Amino acid sequence: MSLLKNKNFVSAEDATDINGLVNIALEYKANPLKDKILGDGKRIGCLFLNPSMRTRLSTQVAARNLGMEPIIFNVGSEGWQLEFEEEAIMSGSKSEHVKDAAPIFGKYFDVLAIRTFPSLANKEDDYSELYINQFIKYAGIPIVSLESATLHPLQSLTDIITIQETFKEKRKPKVVLTWAPHVKALPQCVANSFSQWTSQWGEADFVITHPEDYELDTKFTNSAVIEHDQNKALEGADYVYVKNWSTYTDYGKIYCNDPEWMLTLDKLKQTNNAKVMHCLPVRRNVELSDEILDSSHSLVTQEAGNRVWAAQAVLSEILKP
Repeated sequence: MSLLKNKNFVSAEDATDINGLVNIALEYKANPLKDKILGDGKRIGCLFLNPSMRTRLSTQVAARNLGMEPIIFNVGSEGWQLEFEEEAIMSGSKSEHVKDAAPIFGKYFDVLAIRTFPSLANKEDDYSELYINQFIKYAGIPIVSLESATLHPLQSLTDIITIQETFKEKRKPKVVLTWAPHVKALPQCVANSFSQWTSQWGEADFVITHPEDYELDTKFTNSAVIEHDQNKALEGADYVYVKNWSTYTDYGKIYCNDPEWMLTLDKLKQTNNAKVMHCLPVRRNVELSDEILDSSHSLVTQEAGNRVWAAQAVLSEILKP
């Protein structure tokens, strides 16, 4: 029985058994080539509408471990500009409609993986997930999100894998997602996704801490405790996930950039010797201090390494008959 509901992978709602996916990922970590012919003769097309490093590389490695051929295409710099709106009058700069392009990708590939990015200008447009939903509608093959306008599911599966493999106590860990300062407005994707996956996983005491006015969409955070006092939130934490995001209600703004929200070793003294996580890239000494990133508290390298196994677990579930 597949651990994915419909062979697409764009959110936690597509996973029928998160722990099952975690176990498969850790099996691949122990034996990366155990299913090296599962994807023999299959191709995955990876379409990037915005830059990527770990997502791009880890997906390629995962695909090759399964015997698939990954083909990378940078849509913005190498292809025609795509139109996504239905019934658009295409008299502007966009040369091709997704309803014409996507079915062709469906002929070239067995799986299509897509990375998009929000505009941070129009919340309704971004949160409609128009881009990835149009590919799902028209491609006719399984779609994997390599990050969308609101979510980053492969990153979040990776995060659950990293917590599972490092937490050895027979109790629920306390996991804290903390907002961090940044030099520019960033989307809510990683924070939304981590909240969604941690809530659906249901095996952690989950707290989100951020300055006032940085509330996330409640459809992703409704099972979390929200605490505006960072020090109080950190008390007894086993894991601290650090991430910046811009405002959701007054969309895409920076209201507060207080450097006091940057995590330090001194702040970690009130935790349960917490491990610290971040999706990377990270602005050193803005989001996270050198003293944490270069300490034994940091899981960021292990976490990033697990990106391969998360992608391999998902692709294997898509490939299985």
